[in-house]
Amino acid sequence: MIMKIKFAALLILHGCSQNVQTENILLNRVEHFEPNELFASDDLEILADGFDWTEGPLWLPEQGKLIFSDIPPNKVFEWSEKAGIEIYLYPSGYTGETPRTGELGSNGLLLDDNGQLILCQHGDRRMARMLAPIETPASNFETIISEYKGKKLNSPNDAIFDSGGNLYFTDPPYGLEERMDDPLKEIDFQGVYLFTKSDSLILLTTELTRPNGIALSPDEKFLYVANSDPKQAIWMKYSLNQNGTISGGSIFYDATDRVGEEGEMGLPDGMKIDKNGNIFATGPGGIWVFNPEGKVISKIRTGQATSNVAFGQDNKSLFITADDYLMRAKLN
Repeated sequence: MIMKIKFAALLILHGCSQNVQTENILLNRVEHFEPNELFASDDLEILADGFDWTEGPLWLPEQGKLIFSDIPPNKVFEWSEKAGIEIYLYPSGYTGETPRTGELGSNGLLLDDNGQLILCQHGDRRMARMLAPIETPASNFETIISEYKGKKLNSPNDAIFDSGGNLYFTDPPYGLEERMDDPLKEIDFQGVYLFTKSDSLILLTTELTRPNGIALSPDEKFLYVANSDPKQAIWMKYSLNQNGTISGGSIFYDATDRVGEEGEMGLPDGMKIDKNGNIFATGPGGIWVFNPEGKVISKIRTGQATSNVAFGQDNKSLFITADDYLMRAKLN
């Protein structure tokens, strides 16, 4: 059993945060199954803890900071080497006046071609754009897409733009208070969508029970989607057609037999792909690192159910959101 190590000097409160500079806690947690030079160190740093459920990390290169969602309290936090943790945005995913519970905050975060922040908003059940500049954030949003054929989306979870500005996103039920049994659920499937630059919404597939993390290969020939279902804990790989739609779906990797084993907390969730096509995918036990052929070459054992990752400055860092933690692995 891996015990949690609490970062006692850094106190995160729901209403505020304290900027406390303190030495990072190092854990030797990177395993290698195939020779590779991806990691500069096998140590895993704990940068902060005390959150509810961290998600959607995004590096802002011009600001030199990371932002990430803390979903239940409806907030986005920021972290920098100099200042530590501060609140970046509140509210982040639910802007309604009626009190509600569950995973109501933002989830995936990304930037569009104009450098504006795009949010997968669980509570408001939409893909949204923050209208304020990222340097001076404010809870002022416009809807990008919130319905499919007149029915409200479930709760957009993760998303990615292609080089042409087309938006791919997943829509599982995790942001609904009662998830699959929520009376407000209007769509009877969990979809993967493409929202084109010309404002057309295309349903790509309904075959996944819990579509979650999503990523594109560097050449944009393939789309990868994680399925966060303990009964079918898989990563799918689809060929992309010229119009952005998918074909030829196949299981890239099946980790179902690892679910529930000791030390294997978590399910396939968020992922990122480096310029060489190596896939850093959260899954049972932490982060699975695949080469483009689908072979597991390394694994980062976080000791937590792990939600997502993001590359930092010059791809020298891999930031990790894992349960109530923010972590970092150093890359070459």
